[in-house]
This record gives sequence, C-alpha cells and structure tokens, in this order.
Amino acid sequence: MKIYLTRHGQTDWNKQHLMQGRSDLPLNETGRMQAGEIRRKLEGISFDAVYASCLKRAVTTASLISGYPEEEVRRDARINEVDFGACEGKRYGQMGLFATLYWMFPELFPAPSGMEDVASMRKRSASFLQDLMKGKEESVLVVCHGGIIRPLRGYLEGKKSGLVWRPRPKNCEVFVYETEKEAARLVADLR
Repeated sequence: MKIYLTRHGQTDWNKQHLMQGRSDLPLNETGRMQAGEIRRKLEGISFDAVYASCLKRAVTTASLISGYPEEEVRRDARINEVDFGACEGKRYGQMGLFATLYWMFPELFPAPSGMEDVASMRKRSASFLQDLMKGKEESVLVVCHGGIIRPLRGYLEGKKSGLVWRPRPKNCEVFVYETEKEAARLVADLR
C-alpha cells in the first residue's frame, strides 16, 4: 500500500499564525491553489480511497487533490486536529509559557490543562493507521492537520517517541509512505 499523507491547504488562520485546532475554517484562495498544485504533481495517480478529518479544510483539500466529490471523501475523527483547548484562536506567541513549551517540546513537557496530550494523539492516530493498513487498497490519500500528522508520521516511521515533531509540515506537503504488512518507509516528500 502507498499512503499519501498530506496536511490541508492554507486557511486565513494559518496565514495569521493562529492556533486552529478544532475550529472548522475553510481553505482560503492560497489553500485552494496549493491543493491544485499538489493535484498536478500527483497527476496520473489514482486513489483507491481518500480519507480526511471531519473538518472542512481537510475535506476540501482531499477533494481538490483527488478529484473525488466531497461526499465521497471518507471522514474520520481520529485524524482531526489536536484539541488546543484555551489556546484555540490565539497567536502562537500568546499561548503562554507552558503551552508554548509543550507545543515546542511535547516529549519533554506535559500538556497544559484542556489541551490534548501526546498519549491521546498517539492512541487515535495509531488506531486509524492500524485500521487503514488492514485494508486492501493499494493507493490511499489521507488529508489531516499539522498537529496530528506528527504522531501519524511517528507511527509509520517507527519512532520511539511516537512522533516526528520537527520540521513542522507545510500546508499541502505530501509524505509518501510504502507499507508492507506492519512496516512502512518514507519514499517521497512533495512540496
């Protein structure tokens, strides 16, 4: 199986450097263009299945990249963005010391009260990938978010911490993994 793991296109909150989390914002014009560029880069690839989080920005990105109508994109809450709690909608620099330290170094600092912790992110992302890899599809597009993509990548790459936290994924960046049984390897990084 080939998994095309992708972060959604840009939204206005991305552009303004605001913590977006579970807020359900649409793509802006730049985000739509980014998805179109990736579609051209992936031209000729036919996806057997297309998955996205339940949030508009991911579903629209998945539809624009794959050509699937939005109604045919399989939504899965396990790949929704991280719950940022009280930091939702704040600028990156306004989150407060503890939230900033956690978001920069989640393997070293605990999640502030109300913000989703690493264990929860790892658990739901692993559950999604385990179910996905049981399927018979050969080529799958998965569109999610900048926070949850990190434990998804950590699981696929077998990281001890369960995370690939840095570098931060860009909007519409595509990580291509080849899987065989329970093992996966990164074969391409498309921007």
